[in-house]
Amino acid sequence: MLLAPLTAGWFACQPGPGAPGPGQVVTVPHPPRLRPDYRDTVVPPNIAPLNFLIEQPGTAFRIRLRGARGAPIDLASSDGKVIIPRQPWRDLLEANRGAWLGIDVRARQATGAWEMCEPVTNRVAREPIDNTLVYRLLKPLYNFYAELGIYQRDLESYRQTPVLENRDFGGRCLNCHTFLNHQPDQFALHIRGVPGAQPMLLVQSNQVTRVNQTAGYMSWHPSGRLLAFSANKLSLFFHTMGETRDVFDADSNLGIYWVASNLVARPPPIALLERLETWPSWSPDGRFLYYCSAPKLRRERHRQVRYDLMRVGFDLDRAAWGVPELLVSATETGLSAAQPRVSPDGRWLLFCLAKYGHFPVYQPSSDLYVLDLRSHEFHRLDLNSEQAESWHCWSSNSRWIVFSSKRTDGLFARPHFSYVDAQGRFHKPFLLPQQDPAFYDGCLQTFNVPELVRGPVKTSAASLARAVIKPQHAVTPAGETQQPHREEQSPAPPPAAR
Repeated sequence: MLLAPLTAGWFACQPGPGAPGPGQVVTVPHPPRLRPDYRDTVVPPNIAPLNFLIEQPGTAFRIRLRGARGAPIDLASSDGKVIIPRQPWRDLLEANRGAWLGIDVRARQATGAWEMCEPVTNRVAREPIDNTLVYRLLKPLYNFYAELGIYQRDLESYRQTPVLENRDFGGRCLNCHTFLNHQPDQFALHIRGVPGAQPMLLVQSNQVTRVNQTAGYMSWHPSGRLLAFSANKLSLFFHTMGETRDVFDADSNLGIYWVASNLVARPPPIALLERLETWPSWSPDGRFLYYCSAPKLRRERHRQVRYDLMRVGFDLDRAAWGVPELLVSATETGLSAAQPRVSPDGRWLLFCLAKYGHFPVYQPSSDLYVLDLRSHEFHRLDLNSEQAESWHCWSSNSRWIVFSSKRTDGLFARPHFSYVDAQGRFHKPFLLPQQDPAFYDGCLQTFNVPELVRGPVKTSAASLARAVIKPQHAVTPAGETQQPHREEQSPAPPPAAR
């Protein structure tokens, strides 16, 4: 590959009369075929360069990136691989916040003539995206995870570093990281496959505490004083056609972990014995807990299990719960809800609906929906594909979402981003950019649980691994109660080891 900036000559070739010959330019009535498909979308002003491949015939290519303001970027490629220099790209995006960004492509043909494609036009948003993305990488195996880890990516560059890899603590499973208010120094994650209780690692101000409490999907209350979590009895099984994997939840309910007092509570409104309750998620003001609920059915009827989307009121000062409220009925939609997430501005609720079950990443039918929390009306988003959409997260400014999509090949989940404007319109998603635009062709790992964070995680992988193997701070919750729990008004540091 030859790729170099051009200082002159972009407009030097002009069309001539008759059949096109060497040096002449012919305009073709279609845009260039780019992979990834970075066109007709909205991009953040602080995103890394969107490197791409030109997938159309040509012996050489000339590329110009331009905006309404600022200096254009002129490049040449011998094989269609386009690597954009980082600093000129940053300057061009910054100069064109809130304006358009064009990509012009010329392809030289065997005759020596140049084909000029219709320009590709994107838009640069005014609002930036949080600069760190944290996700889990694992191979799409069926029932054994040999290598997996949680990693963080600097979205303004291509730098990826490990938060924690399972090889650091005996090859066990780790999953479901969750951050407090998008802050990198306050988070929790869960470890599975170790002897005894399956611990939760609790990080507060970068100090790690091992909590010997089995927990599934987790969500921080915005106060930082408690975590809602699910306790699920899951089993993986297989089909012979299509997406072969499936997950059945035989029993689940919700619990609350009060951090300062090290107490687990099972409040009756969210721990009903006759219901399955899962996917807890707090509203940004802490006044509501959103979750999904379904009747218990036998595994033989797993295709009939459909979850309602629910919420329940919560008063932190009195530690009092309200009456559960039905938001989206599985009976009415004929679909099953999962993974509710409220935008930080409290305006929109993003969630999944699939044909059945509670594990959308294994459901090709899973689509993203949005509910207007003012009108309580909801609709399917236009950005969905024919493959599974799941594991979504809002940015801290409520203007971006990231979600895992299998739209490329139906097997590997990849992070995609979408701009959400003030009217609640979700714009065409774009793929997480990589330095090598052919990166995903050879990537045999799937991305899940992508979480946007305001900065890099600075808690060392060594301290997280040590908390699993030989913790300096370890606690076992004092017990469980069915009654609401009154917590002290100010949060305390992680409790001392027991």
